[in-house]
Amino acid sequence: MSRRLAWLHVVGGGLGLVAAAALTLEKIAKLRDPAHIPTCSLNPVISCGSVMDSPQAEAFGFPNPLIGIAAFAVVVTTGVAVLAGFEPPRWYRIALNAGTAFGFAFVHWLIVASLYDIHALCPYCLVVWIVTIPLFWYTTLDTWPALAPLRRLHSAVLAFWYVLIAGLVLHAFWDYWSNLL
Repeated sequence: MSRRLAWLHVVGGGLGLVAAAALTLEKIAKLRDPAHIPTCSLNPVISCGSVMDSPQAEAFGFPNPLIGIAAFAVVVTTGVAVLAGFEPPRWYRIALNAGTAFGFAFVHWLIVASLYDIHALCPYCLVVWIVTIPLFWYTTLDTWPALAPLRRLHSAVLAFWYVLIAGLVLHAFWDYWSNLL
């Protein structure tokens, strides 16, 4: 694993960990006081409360951010260990890639749910979306040497993915955004 990927794991995983922790604290506050309005609820579209109250927010019977806390902690720890000289064995890199693949798939399911079922966006969730995509993409490229030809397109693929998601967000909330102008 390269030092650049290790830094991505530390920084991206750290941002994801902070976002998951913030969501967990907001969820705890909401459990203590059902009338609590999360700090990340700004308007009808940017509304953590709407997302947090949805069934999708507890896909496995407990708050999703708890998965993020555990998963991003592993990602950050891996990055720090690699920067300290650890060379992960192949089985570990495959397991890490499987974990990021799960995160990637789960985040995309949540993107669809946010846009088309819940009809709201959560800023902390957006941070998780933003960091999970490159964590998966670059971990996959590093884990599977057969994908080496895609490495020269790595930035283009990532940029395309972000533009696609931004387009879906604009489309899903176009009525709201256009009324702001």
